[in-house]
Amino acid sequence: MATGQLFSKTTQALFYNYKQLPIQRMLDFDFLCGRETPSVAGIINPGSEGFQKLFFGQEEIAIPVHSTVEAACAAHPTADVFINFASFRSAAASSMSALKQPTIRVVAIIAEGVPESDTKQLIGFAKANNKVVIGPATVGGIQAGAFKIGDTAGTIDNIIQCKLYRPGSVGFVSKSGGMSNELYNTIARVTDGVYEGIAIGGDVFPGSTLSDHVLRFNNIPQVKMIVVLGELGGRDEYSLVEALKQGKINKPVVAWVSGTCATLFKSEVQFGHAGAKSGGEMESAQAKNQALRDAGATVPTSYEAFEGAIKEAFEKLVSEGKTTPVKEITPPQIPEDLNTAIKSGKVRAPTHIISTISDDRGEEPCYAGVPMSSIVEQGLGVGDVISLLWFKRSLPRYCTRFIEICTLLCADHGPCVSGAHNTIVTARAGKDLVSCLVSGLLTIGPRFGGAVDDAARYFKDAYDRGLTPYEFVESMKKKGIRVPGIGHRIKRGDNRDKRVELLQLYARENFPSVKYMEYAVQVETYTLSKANNLVLNVDGAIGSLFLDLLAGSGMFTKPEIDEIVEIGYLNGLFVLARSIGLIGHTFDQKRLKQPLYRHPWEDVLYTK
Repeated sequence: MATGQLFSKTTQALFYNYKQLPIQRMLDFDFLCGRETPSVAGIINPGSEGFQKLFFGQEEIAIPVHSTVEAACAAHPTADVFINFASFRSAAASSMSALKQPTIRVVAIIAEGVPESDTKQLIGFAKANNKVVIGPATVGGIQAGAFKIGDTAGTIDNIIQCKLYRPGSVGFVSKSGGMSNELYNTIARVTDGVYEGIAIGGDVFPGSTLSDHVLRFNNIPQVKMIVVLGELGGRDEYSLVEALKQGKINKPVVAWVSGTCATLFKSEVQFGHAGAKSGGEMESAQAKNQALRDAGATVPTSYEAFEGAIKEAFEKLVSEGKTTPVKEITPPQIPEDLNTAIKSGKVRAPTHIISTISDDRGEEPCYAGVPMSSIVEQGLGVGDVISLLWFKRSLPRYCTRFIEICTLLCADHGPCVSGAHNTIVTARAGKDLVSCLVSGLLTIGPRFGGAVDDAARYFKDAYDRGLTPYEFVESMKKKGIRVPGIGHRIKRGDNRDKRVELLQLYARENFPSVKYMEYAVQVETYTLSKANNLVLNVDGAIGSLFLDLLAGSGMFTKPEIDEIVEIGYLNGLFVLARSIGLIGHTFDQKRLKQPLYRHPWEDVLYTK
């Protein structure tokens, strides 16, 4: 594997299994390093296609999303790194798909616990085809000032603290991703920083070894010294020992193998990684440290002394003139995400929508401050929910029951009214439920349903101004306006609408006051003297009784009542109720498998 460095400032990657945070961290690192192009060329999200919006510095960019590895590689032939965030169940298959693509050179597998047999196949294929696998169970790697994999080195603050925004002189390799972050910081404190850092992963069979990367570092001119962090378990470190003995490495190596505390335990100890389990004396941290020391590496007496050993080795290189510390630069300021800035109190961002009736941010949704569980536990009904969402308060039971009765009585009025007719025609045209429902709802207006609002408005105005039924009706006649809520095509004075009678009966028995309804009845008495079909219809009954509900409940101020009537709440009640029937007609036609509707010729007057 030896060769040289894996990444550069132009390296681009394909990211498998969309994860917003690690991708954004890569793009923020790109901006920090002064890259001209984003390091993420495309995203592979099985089953999805399109674009994902992310930020590249201050600029919002759209990164293409592909459904397959093959499609992504074909679309982005210059992207030669595959960053695999798949779960351990599918990581092997997707990684193999990537390795088989001629454009992919490096595969990083983040998942932990990939089956060992699968990992061995990946390693074998990669070696046979001169490709590199980092991981499984890796956080990835970083080319300081150029490119990083996923969450490597953590947050931008940590990256700046570790001076990873520009290249240093140290090549670093570790089994542990978590300890890599610690060592990046340590190396930045006592040297001019990391040039390249790799975490090979903690599984038993890593795709590439410590010695693989150390030998690479030895071939990179910018790397002046090498730092290695191993751990007990396995024998990877011994290949590094052999390379040192054979003189294959001519740069200073400072190494430490963690896990020396394992000897303090009476029984065998399994540390965090699958590979961190000693299988005998040779796999112990003490034995490895001693072997590395004997081979010529600088190995401190403890981890606490590791930092001092790194510092001493770097200072020796400087004093001998073998390296000149990299000059420090000031990295650009990464724009802060709006959500983060808001939470930290740095900015005030205006909202775009105001909602006073519901809130779904907590453990459960609330209607006007009432938790959903409370609504269910109290046995509240549709009327109660309407009172919360429409009026923002819990109305008395007689009020919510009246709302429910109105809903029941207005749910349907047969297949011949315009709304139902439109719905039926649309359903028979094979359209979906929403289209059928909307087709019917769009007929609701001044002549169908809208009379509820107008009835309430005109009855309220007439009653509040003290007009007699005669004055009210005659003034409307002079204006050329039919009295809303009065008149019916079928019902007559001697054949009244049963729905009106039911509403009036309920109100007289339950409402504290029915002054508006009684006024509507007086108006009906006058209009019946003119024509037998000018009866109080269901729109007029609901309109007048809703006024009594609002005024008699004592829960609304006069301005609130005026606003409710003006906005058109009552029409909303008709829309809600009639939706039930329109949905029913849709289902009825589809259940009956009715054919496309065509209006009969004989029902049309053809004329010039």
